[in-house]
Amino acid sequence: SDGSGNKFQILTQTSPPPSSPVTDTEGDDSCGINVTDVTIDGVTLLICLCGLSGNGAVLWLLGFHIRRNPITIYILNLAVADFTFLLFMVPSSLLYLLEDVSCSAAVSLMYLRSLLLLSLFSYNMGLYLLTAISIERCGSILFPLWYRCNRPQRLSWVVCVLLWALSIAVMVVVTSLCLSQEHEHCRVALVSMYALSFLIFAPPMVMSNVILFIKVQCGSKRRQPKRLYIVIFLTVLFFLIFGVPLSLWNFLQQLSHTVVSSQVVFLLACINSSINPFIYFLVGSCWRHCSIVSLQVAFRRVFEETGITTISS
Repeated sequence: SDGSGNKFQILTQTSPPPSSPVTDTEGDDSCGINVTDVTIDGVTLLICLCGLSGNGAVLWLLGFHIRRNPITIYILNLAVADFTFLLFMVPSSLLYLLEDVSCSAAVSLMYLRSLLLLSLFSYNMGLYLLTAISIERCGSILFPLWYRCNRPQRLSWVVCVLLWALSIAVMVVVTSLCLSQEHEHCRVALVSMYALSFLIFAPPMVMSNVILFIKVQCGSKRRQPKRLYIVIFLTVLFFLIFGVPLSLWNFLQQLSHTVVSSQVVFLLACINSSINPFIYFLVGSCWRHCSIVSLQVAFRRVFEETGITTISS
């Protein structure tokens, strides 16, 4: 549908987006409900709720029950970003589901703009953190001696604070332009934001994981690759599959019209933010004997693996 299929387009619209497909006829108040739209929004809402539970478990375990190390600090912040993204997407999906069923606009345009901008904020933070995690692990592989002896103890916290500050600064600029009446400026801000992601953060993330993949492949000839390497590689791989389409779709949407429904890329983005806890659990539990263990034990196997420099909380 034009309305629910172009959710991000509301950032540059001057009037509220059209509602879900309505097939009103004279003297008939009934409307045609698009089953596909309702199904996609319903599945998106369900995945978001599952993702909130999974990321909540990650926050609880990494925050209180597992020893801190440079990587778990990044993973903890990544869980916060994913949890926040899903937290914003739950009311968004619910509202669009209500619009699909009621065939009328459920909320104001300003509210939808604010909700989507908040979602973009936490989404961008996830990308920034994945880049930092990838570079961190790549550095530990290429420069193992420096990593063990000379790496600053608080580097992970400093990087996370700087990335949160960058994400906040970017979204403050974008929000100030997109919530005003300068719609052309909003378009430029959105294009610049995605250019920042594609040109600065995405390339080092991909290159670092290519190196990580080669290292894992070479190391697997002598011994089993470390679980943490597999977790990072899978997390980035699924981000490229499920997360990048959202950025790419909105970037192309600002330049020209796209034929892909935004409901689909929203669904993929929610899968991306929900899948990480399940990756941690599966890699930590299914190993040589594919034994299913408790969530806490599985996480310990992944994040307290030998070879990671532990630091105090």
